[in-house]
Amino acid sequence: MKFDTPAGKNPIDQLKVVGKPLNRIDGPLKTTGHAPYAYERHDAIANPAYGYVVTAGIAKGRVSGMELDAARRSPGVLAIVTADTAGPLQKSERNAAALLGGPEISHYHQALALVVAETFEQARAAAGLVKVRYATGKGAYDLAAAKKAGTNFQKTDPDARVGDFERAYGNAPVTLDATYHTPDQSHAMMEPHATLAAWEGDTLTVWTSNQMIDWGKGDLAKTLGMPKENVRLISPYIGGGFGGKLFVRSDVLLAALGARAAKRPVKVALSRPQIANNTTHRPATLQRIRLGATAEGTLTAIGHESWSGNLPGGSPEEAVQQTKLLYAGANRLAGLRLANLDLPEGNAMRAPGETPGLMALEIAMDEMAEKLKLDPIEFRIRNDTQVDPANPERPFSQRQLVQCLRDGAQRFGWDKRNAQPGQQRDGRWLVGLGVAAGFRNNLVMKSGARVRLDATGQVTVETDMTDIGTGSYTIIGQTAAEMLGVPIEKVTVKLGDSSFPASAGSGGQWGANSSTAGVFAACTKLREAVAAKLGFDPATADFAGGQVSEGGKTVALGKAAADGELVAEDSIEFAELEEKFQQSTFAAHFVEVGVDVATGESRIRRMLAVCAAGRILNPKTARSQVIGAMTMGVGAALSEELAVDTRLGFFVNHDLAGYEVPVHADIPHQEVVFLDETDPVSSPMKAKGVGELGLCGVSAAVANAIYNATGTRVREYPITLDKLLRGLPELG
Repeated sequence: MKFDTPAGKNPIDQLKVVGKPLNRIDGPLKTTGHAPYAYERHDAIANPAYGYVVTAGIAKGRVSGMELDAARRSPGVLAIVTADTAGPLQKSERNAAALLGGPEISHYHQALALVVAETFEQARAAAGLVKVRYATGKGAYDLAAAKKAGTNFQKTDPDARVGDFERAYGNAPVTLDATYHTPDQSHAMMEPHATLAAWEGDTLTVWTSNQMIDWGKGDLAKTLGMPKENVRLISPYIGGGFGGKLFVRSDVLLAALGARAAKRPVKVALSRPQIANNTTHRPATLQRIRLGATAEGTLTAIGHESWSGNLPGGSPEEAVQQTKLLYAGANRLAGLRLANLDLPEGNAMRAPGETPGLMALEIAMDEMAEKLKLDPIEFRIRNDTQVDPANPERPFSQRQLVQCLRDGAQRFGWDKRNAQPGQQRDGRWLVGLGVAAGFRNNLVMKSGARVRLDATGQVTVETDMTDIGTGSYTIIGQTAAEMLGVPIEKVTVKLGDSSFPASAGSGGQWGANSSTAGVFAACTKLREAVAAKLGFDPATADFAGGQVSEGGKTVALGKAAADGELVAEDSIEFAELEEKFQQSTFAAHFVEVGVDVATGESRIRRMLAVCAAGRILNPKTARSQVIGAMTMGVGAALSEELAVDTRLGFFVNHDLAGYEVPVHADIPHQEVVFLDETDPVSSPMKAKGVGELGLCGVSAAVANAIYNATGTRVREYPITLDKLLRGLPELG
């Protein structure tokens, strides 16, 4: 199905099942421990062997020798895989470094070997006997030093320019020029990267934790140099990913190589330190923002430049992309600078680009509002735009940012905020309110599904879409139920298997909207098949209550499959509308904080997100997405930072004890409001994504609230108490 004109009225608009706050249909399996995760596929494979990964102890250089004899003689060892024994391997374009290193080493904890043994303990003990000798090279590990030197940076693309930024900035009566720093961050998902692999002849099956099934299947096949059709990838349940599992990592490749070498199924899980250093992370940024405005508060110049680092062949953190679209301004500059750093690979983490970009931009907007003596909400509203600032003939399909801000201000009690920082006290706590705009582009991807109908009226949906804790099972079931007029109990949803039609996958906030649109397309085709079987006109037949009706005649839906199961398969393909309309999602984030007047400890007191993100397919699962994202935003603001050893090139705090994420006690009341919105330009579902929007802007709202509480402006995340202590008022 081609989606090239805005959606008209369709069966989804009935909203009998779609749009209802239904419980997740996978919830009982997960809460009772019956949902099988990758490392636990006892139902699929009996008596697997265990692999333990040996990783590089240096960040840059070469392997000059590897002693394996002691490990081979260790009890229970079945095989040892290294780059020398693995056979020819290719590198997928989605991996900046080889997943199995040697002799060249690209980064700390790069995989160098896999030891396979009868038990996990035996594999781990034998891996400890592997002795690796290194020829250490000189690496670059310090983003700030690279920026200061300047010689290691390159422009990834020409700067995006509109008008004459330098002239407009120079002539502006009110200006801001500030630099902000966001640190390296870890995905810190609950389920580690884990894989179980088994060969049957030249056919490989992997049960793994992966967000993008079709990408993973293709990349694994390419790396191993085998036909894609000979690889099957299965991932029905994923215990968190946040972008860290978009791409195949070393656990998948090494499990496959280990199973081939040991001639039996092998399971591999990465340890926490390996997850931090061996897999991907959100790269640090240094961002310079320059704003120029009239005395009345109209932005005339917007400049945003971002510096980040990555391995050779890696991409920059695109922290300027929201600045191109969020506010009006006739003269604009946006530019990315990339340094070659020998740290572990930087790549997508929840809302890549916009998350760190808004951490800086939305502080800058508050700083500029203060210079102008304007309320920060009013300043944002004055600079709203309904069109792409770089292309005024291209309007936003929907844009309710102003409504988000106004509705949120009323709900949060913004009128009670004291604009003078450091004035509100609650006992030992300095209290402050902060706001930030949220923005995330609405991305869509081709997505397919297969739908089956049997004689009992049972509907089965098959698609390789994944559920990373987001509720994919439920919204896909709701879509099929709405389209075919059956209760959701009559729908079975099967996900995460590469033998099913390729879907959009889970990533980039495109998963829910795109995958349900793919199910819509397949169900449309099944409706046509059902109508043809029953002698109805598919354009006028009514599907409701498990029956199909037209012209006074009503027939049970299952009767269409009386002679055998009906099967329909289709994909949604998006075209043209993306070019004609700017599609984005918007939010306003409000935070109240308390800062201890003696210690500088910051505490969240309450939070509100008001979101405009198209039709909300399930308010309960969407709210869950947003409050989880808000929690991540608190972590980014107050505690999360991968500390870099700039001498040796690794992340020091590479476990969940040293890398501090928020816990329940850190997060009090959270409120989420969804504005009434449908966007027919987005998809037949008239929906958009919301899971990443809930994060975008949150950290800046926290930072702005801390400034309002204390009068101390911190431009370097995380905002730890040592950065506040000097600015706190004297204790009387």
